[in-house]
Amino acid sequence: MRNLVKFLENTAPELVTLDDLIEWMISKDWAPETKRLARSSVKGFFEWAVLAGRLTHDPSHGLPKVKGTIGIPRPATESAYQFALVVAKPRERLMLRLAAELGLRRAEVASVHSRDIIELEHCRALVINGKGRKERILPLTNSIYSDLQEFGPGWIFPSKSKTGHITPHYVGKLVSELLPEGVTMHKLRHRFATVAYDQTGDVLAVQQVLGHSSPATTQRYVALSQRKTEELMSKVGAISNPATRPLNISKSL
Repeated sequence: MRNLVKFLENTAPELVTLDDLIEWMISKDWAPETKRLARSSVKGFFEWAVLAGRLTHDPSHGLPKVKGTIGIPRPATESAYQFALVVAKPRERLMLRLAAELGLRRAEVASVHSRDIIELEHCRALVINGKGRKERILPLTNSIYSDLQEFGPGWIFPSKSKTGHITPHYVGKLVSELLPEGVTMHKLRHRFATVAYDQTGDVLAVQQVLGHSSPATTQRYVALSQRKTEELMSKVGAISNPATRPLNISKSL
């Protein structure tokens, strides 16, 4: 909304028109998801303003929907991840592992606390308070549990801020500095999704672990591995190869 106000040069809300909003949306070189969020925020504001009696009309009514695009999954490569682990200091190494091996978002990594580690019947687990206040529980390997213990009790990544822990932005910055240019921390989450699906073939399980509300979102994270691609092509080839499967051609008039 601040961005819109700046674009409209502080035009009063009652003077804003649908054309103004469309022009603003067109002027931004945003990704489709960002544009969808911007549209939702603007519509939410003006709908509230009308309901609250602040405005008599809603200029966002009729604002076109943003068409979605299916992006190509681009997980961090295994070599990029392993190199980052080697050069990372212990704190940053744990950040890397939480993203690549548990699939955590940077905000979830930033806010991990020792109280979030719980005991299950057969293993220890980490309680994640994720996006949209959705809670999920992720079993921990002994290796990651041991690393977490090195930084407790309390916030795993503490700071002197009001929250008591470092910011998601700072987590992303630290991790990105260890990865090749153009590879972000979020690509480690894509790496987790790709490896998890490759090992299980269960998109629903991967969706739940990532905390996605829809399997369609999860599919945008999963890149088909080279091994899976080769298996697929080999199986199709075995069935289709005319050298191994005689053709049965019948003539008809």
